[in-house]
Amino acid sequence: MSDAPSSRARDLLRGAFDTHIHVDPDVVPRIVDDVTLARRFLDLGMDGFVLKSHYNATAERASVVRAAVPGIEARGAIVLNRAVGGLNPLAVEVAAREGARTVWLPTVDAVNESHEREAPAGAKVPVWVKLQLDLRAQGIEIEPVPVVDGAGAVLAETRAVLERVAHNDLLLATGHLARDEIFAVVDAAVQAGVRQIVITHPEFPAQSLSVVDQRALAERGALLERCMTTPHTGKISWERWMKNIRACGPEHSVLSTDLGQTFNPPVEDGMAIMVDRLLAAGFDDEEVHVMAVTNTRRVAGADPW
Repeated sequence: MSDAPSSRARDLLRGAFDTHIHVDPDVVPRIVDDVTLARRFLDLGMDGFVLKSHYNATAERASVVRAAVPGIEARGAIVLNRAVGGLNPLAVEVAAREGARTVWLPTVDAVNESHEREAPAGAKVPVWVKLQLDLRAQGIEIEPVPVVDGAGAVLAETRAVLERVAHNDLLLATGHLARDEIFAVVDAAVQAGVRQIVITHPEFPAQSLSVVDQRALAERGALLERCMTTPHTGKISWERWMKNIRACGPEHSVLSTDLGQTFNPPVEDGMAIMVDRLLAAGFDDEEVHVMAVTNTRRVAGADPW
């Protein structure tokens, strides 16, 4: 299938958000900067995006983008890796007061990802692992950020973060946690009063959640994030990706791209590429609209379309 988006896909994305992107400025090379991307989204009739950085809170950046490109609703976020102090409730509170929307649990510093740093010399590794290894060579070791103890019980630090998420009515995303960690944290989040939860790319190899698990998390009120990069880079087949959506229901799925890498398609094309794939597989306009517009606006904290 061609990766040139159709006009039908573009029309279906009017009012949509991309709630998971990685763009400049960043500590690793990205394909586009945030202001340029905002202008492209505006031209295409999309309403905005959530800026994700593995290393810095982005609410201040988002406010600059909104001022630079009126009409685009850029949203900020914070990812609880070591660079912001890990499970740091103060960082969450400050981010909330600056207007952040999403709190991601650990991603590159998740215990679940720590094995990536032990890749043999010369192995092909993600860009963030290259950064970790470069820092290690300079004597800076980044310790993983646990969210549960050795027995699988949610840590007090995790609960403190969840309390701040609930207090500020932020959206919680599960990051790169492992399957059992995800269930433990989601249950603790629901108990803490967190109203909005997204399961970050459940098909990604580090998560690899079964359909049974995905349904169980949807029953807890979580949305399942269907990232473009996961099937686009061959981590799962497009067919399996779509079967998972069918099995769980489009109403429990939200589309995002996870784009911004220099070797992947332009960020502004990612959502439309997914939409064309879904239409070709037999999903109808209403199902696509729910995943691409209704649920992305819900994740972004925007008014209904």
